[in-house]
Amino acid sequence: MSDLFTIILLAIVEGITEFLPVSSTGHLILAGALLGYDDQRWQLFNIVIQLGSILAVVVLYWRTFWAVMLGLIDLNPVSIRFVRNLLIAFVPAVVVGLLFLKQIEALLLQPIVVAIALIVGGVAILIIERLIKPGDTVGIAEVPVRTAIGIGLMQCLAMIPGVSRSGATIMGALSLSVDRRTAAEFSFFLAVPTMLGATTLELIRHHDELSAANSIGITGIAIGFVVAFVVALLVVRWFVGIVSKYGFGPFAWYRIIAGTAALIWLLNK
Repeated sequence: MSDLFTIILLAIVEGITEFLPVSSTGHLILAGALLGYDDQRWQLFNIVIQLGSILAVVVLYWRTFWAVMLGLIDLNPVSIRFVRNLLIAFVPAVVVGLLFLKQIEALLLQPIVVAIALIVGGVAILIIERLIKPGDTVGIAEVPVRTAIGIGLMQCLAMIPGVSRSGATIMGALSLSVDRRTAAEFSFFLAVPTMLGATTLELIRHHDELSAANSIGITGIAIGFVVAFVVALLVVRWFVGIVSKYGFGPFAWYRIIAGTAALIWLLNK
């Protein structure tokens, strides 16, 4: 299998799954197991292309980012609450990530954990969708502090590969009476500091590989970055529309089916 095919395939997987409640890390781990490539060789590539997905959110919501920045300069209360909520939700992931970095890395080498987490997460989404009534908290700036803390704690579950960062934060927000659209957008915006911080940390830890341009090459990494950006750009727009119409049920069933198929395949390898 050529490197170019793998580059494009992994970038598409990253772009599609980063903001959906299906776990991008889990899908990349399963893709590695399925394709049989060397995880170490592609590790830096998988880290860098996440920045492409993050850039997609910045581009799509640039008006919001610009308005918040101007609001902060003017000490606008709405902008201050917006940033406050994202920072509060961001902190738990920083603390847990630094405390349990080695344990988290160990889980990244276990595809079977991903398969199980996909199934369990899918069932959890179906239960939450059935039992939780639509919330009335609309707008990220209107989310109470205690709710932002709860969402941040839920995000920590995503350090288990296969759980899904977006899935954990969205379901956490719904459980805390946030409406569907706001829950999804909170997850998108929270991804910017969370993934930027995590990616920066990994780049620092793998700076030797970066300075050596990695065996994938700068060109390969650039192609993956652009593909992940374009795909994520399309997916985020589509996702908000789907969630507003149909809820999160379709993604839950996908998780259950994909996780079951992966588990069967892994147990019979």
